[in-house]
Amino acid sequence: MAPIEQRSKRIVGLGGGLCSESLLKGNWPSVMLPIGADEQIDFTKLAAQIDTLVGAGVDGIYTNGSAGEFYAQSELEFDRIQKMVAERCHAAGQPFIIGASHMSAQVSLERIQRSRDYNPLAFQVILPDWFPPSYDEVLVFLRCMAAAADPVGLILYNPPHAKKQLDPQALGRLQNDVPQLVGVKLADGDSQWYAEMREHCQNLALFVPGHHLATGISQGAAGSFSNVAALSPVGAQCWVELMKTDLDAALSIEVRIRQFMAENIEPFIVEQGFTNTAADKLLAAIGGWSDIGTRLRWPYRSIDPKEAERLRPIAIKQIPELFVSDGSLTRNEMVKKEGPEDEVY
Repeated sequence: MAPIEQRSKRIVGLGGGLCSESLLKGNWPSVMLPIGADEQIDFTKLAAQIDTLVGAGVDGIYTNGSAGEFYAQSELEFDRIQKMVAERCHAAGQPFIIGASHMSAQVSLERIQRSRDYNPLAFQVILPDWFPPSYDEVLVFLRCMAAAADPVGLILYNPPHAKKQLDPQALGRLQNDVPQLVGVKLADGDSQWYAEMREHCQNLALFVPGHHLATGISQGAAGSFSNVAALSPVGAQCWVELMKTDLDAALSIEVRIRQFMAENIEPFIVEQGFTNTAADKLLAAIGGWSDIGTRLRWPYRSIDPKEAERLRPIAIKQIPELFVSDGSLTRNEMVKKEGPEDEVY
């Protein structure tokens, strides 16, 4: 299987603004698992979802993040999912990232070894997550993963609930100690945090939460593995394109996206104790762009799909830029809503 032409692209991190010379940027929706009442993955629906994402014109797609329930898959299921995604993406010339994350370092390593020949743009990993690893143990882990993935680079996902939290200074050390580390996926911070990231992590592509992406781009981030794309892959892509031509308009949309998330999605997590994965599947159900459903694998609770029906008109009213009959506005329609016609591209 021929790799996507990617390795001639130079990774441009926080020191280089918007990572304009790299494919490692922009809007990356997650592949999510359609789970039936029998707890099995519906691979027919999964294939249709992948085809929809590939046809959506997004910057890239990725597997096995939190929204992909990487922690709840058998290794046979993992292999089947990566094969399906890789074959479809290579056929379409679609960049993709494979999530090889697992709480066990050994399982994560084996996932990379088995899927390396699919030639993804990168592998995403988390740190081992039983005991918090020391810096030296983080270094051993990442170097081992990098050797297995070579010549494909690594993206480190360090979410707020990880037992080992890495600050900008530690990430800066890692980018020097592990040159194959090309990106990080993090919850972002305030302007001081962004300044520290620019100071210490100039060679890393920074991925921030989707509903913060316009702010992130203004501060030098590369893109997002995006919850906004869970709501509307094409709408999120249109929003990213708008950031390139009219960042102020994109920031205006972000204000309303954040408001929608804070008022309608975050309470499921903060007040009712649902997981972020449950919220991502709810967003996809609200968007209605694929038949994924809201069911999670046990023991995690699923949000009632009736909530999607309740929230859909609220989302359409609050952030209409992301929605038309097919699930998203075209790029031109979005710009027309936010600026004069001579700004249409």
